[in-house]
Amino acid sequence: MAKPFRLNRAGVGKILKSDEVTSMATGVAEQVGAAVRTQVGPDVLVRVDPYTTDRGAAAVVIADQHGAAMQASDGALSKAAAAVGLTVTSK
Repeated sequence: MAKPFRLNRAGVGKILKSDEVTSMATGVAEQVGAAVRTQVGPDVLVRVDPYTTDRGAAAVVIADQHGAAMQASDGALSKAAAAVGLTVTSK
């Protein structure tokens, strides 16, 4: 009989908050940011903001007054994410 599996939540949390995972997430976000920059042009500020919650993560932001419109009308962030191999779906 197989031994019951028990998830080590503290261990998984430690891994997800590690520098290595944060670095990987930031690296992918930098790739998305670069792809967005090629779409929106050099005059538009695109930021990559790493952060940690229950895991390492990073946000890509079009830091322009028309940034939301660029996503809404052209899908700039979605296209950039797809261009680097991420799967983009709507909720």
